[in-house]
Amino acid sequence: MYVCSCFGITEKQVKEHAEAGACTPRQIASACKAGTDCGGCVRAIQAVLGRGACPRRELIDRKRTPGTAADAATDTVPEVDPGIAPGIAPGVAPDVRLPEAA
Repeated sequence: MYVCSCFGITEKQVKEHAEAGACTPRQIASACKAGTDCGGCVRAIQAVLGRGACPRRELIDRKRTPGTAADAATDTVPEVDPGIAPGIAPGVAPDVRLPEAA
């Protein structure tokens, strides 16, 4: 099934990118451009990604678990890469904006 009709990206391709480490719609956009044109597929990408296994997410969750050594070492985890403005997909033309996630 197609997730992004603008670029012809299928659900299978999104899952393959997720298995390769893309855990967010922005990372999927960086990998294959899905979600960078009309933005209509961003929610579908979020649904495919769900709360499945993600190495980065698991690391962040471990750091946020109270009482762990990692929690004492890092009090907060940045939500956004400071070098990337919100709504901008890395590697995509600057005039292309992604819709904000709900």
